[in-house]
Amino acid sequence: MILTFSGVVQAVDSGERRTIAGKIAPYDGEIGMTSAGPIVFAKNSISAESPNKIKLLMQHDTSQPVGRMVTMQSTEDGLYASFKISASTRGNDAILLAQEQLMDGLSVGVEVTASKPKDGYLLVTAAKLREVSLVESAAFPSAAVQSIAASESEATEQDKPTLTESEAAVTTAPETPIEDKAEAAPVVEAARAIIRPSALDSQRVRTPIINMGTYTEHKVKAALGNDESKLYVTAADDSFATNPAFNPTQYLSEFITNTRFPRSAIDACSRGILPATGTTINVPSLVDSNGGLNGVAPTVTVEAEAGAVSNTGMVTEYLSGTVNKYSGMNTLSVELLERTNDPNFFNELTNQLQVAYMNATDAAVISAINATGFTSTGVAATAAGLISYTAESTANVYKNSGYFAQNFVGSTGIYNLLLGAVDTTGRPIFNAYQPNPASLANAAGMVSNNSVRGNVLGLDLYVDRFMTAGVADNSAFILAPEAFTVYESPQAYMSVNVVSNLQVQIAIYGFMATIAKIPNGICRLNIA
Repeated sequence: MILTFSGVVQAVDSGERRTIAGKIAPYDGEIGMTSAGPIVFAKNSISAESPNKIKLLMQHDTSQPVGRMVTMQSTEDGLYASFKISASTRGNDAILLAQEQLMDGLSVGVEVTASKPKDGYLLVTAAKLREVSLVESAAFPSAAVQSIAASESEATEQDKPTLTESEAAVTTAPETPIEDKAEAAPVVEAARAIIRPSALDSQRVRTPIINMGTYTEHKVKAALGNDESKLYVTAADDSFATNPAFNPTQYLSEFITNTRFPRSAIDACSRGILPATGTTINVPSLVDSNGGLNGVAPTVTVEAEAGAVSNTGMVTEYLSGTVNKYSGMNTLSVELLERTNDPNFFNELTNQLQVAYMNATDAAVISAINATGFTSTGVAATAAGLISYTAESTANVYKNSGYFAQNFVGSTGIYNLLLGAVDTTGRPIFNAYQPNPASLANAAGMVSNNSVRGNVLGLDLYVDRFMTAGVADNSAFILAPEAFTVYESPQAYMSVNVVSNLQVQIAIYGFMATIAKIPNGICRLNIA
């Protein structure tokens, strides 16, 4: 369970600069309203494995970090923390917003690992700190603002110099509760840094050249010796080609990729939770030869009066699945890790590792399905052939498994065939903006140009780019989801520091096993 809750920024001056601190969670007795309802935190219930890796964000936006945790201290009344604020524009904004009490709350995200209900609230006894954010309002009343200060030295009010561009500084939590030291901490007003757009700080010659007519006019005057016109024409003729230093390369925050695809084959199968231990999983089964396995079920027969009772021994078996590890790694230099100023890099790196994991597991499931099941009667690589395949396979899946076929998984070639399929009058069979009830157009289903999901003859369509290309053998399969199950663990991340070259290796990994529970509940496409 992930909780977020807020407390107001508390700040005192210890002579340090660019630091924000405050009580981030009160302990026993105080109830706060969180994303999960009323919460009370037990004393010392919140921990952080690596406090110096906890970031200070703006409004829980991971793309807007403004600082990093410096200290964390647990006292009798709550948990305090201080953060070093970056010298970036966002860091300046964070300090100014906290000074002006426009964003003076500390909102904390924790992962609850142990809790119990008590007297109308949830008592949290163990939780892991994930992040802290500056927000507008606080959830815990006791976390009140004490002071906001900024100074480079502990000057008195009489001899303190004017700080023209100093920034707000807030320090670590006090050793004793805030109330005991509120009057002792001097309040120092910080001079705000002047931050102006570059356009307001630049000047240029006002030019009368506003169109081609005025340009021609001053071009002629300049040729006749008019000095002002020469200046105007020179300015108008300036370009980035002649002033390359004033044409910096701009990098946008968007990220272009062709790797993001859904796991259509896995989505079409039933899902199971992978046990936490073991490299092999077994599932008891009674599936007879019609279903594709060797089980024997009891029989019941009609007998004459006083006739012998039919005796058939039931035969069951275990279906086994091998637990495989799927993993990938990316190596970063320490320069890239510490000197990059764009959080989008880390977001996209994480996204791409996730996508690579999804693609690998999806391809593995398709390979496992193609190794089981049965093949259909050979059909033509046409819309009529697909309709024949669908009708035959749907009936056979039910006959073999006792479950209804629900899903049709096909390649991009199958997708192409369905989009272009037309009847004898040239009207689309599956792909049309609006079905035509009068002519029964699209009665066979609906396939869209902008979605990999649709419907084919009553079956849910899943288009998967990892299927066999084109319209060929194994380029489609129809199944009852109960016939094939994917057991998968959650994805996990780990990082390893390489001391010899100061690189950091970031890896994603997870475990998956598959079991064909009723092999003949899956029918693969066979092209004649």
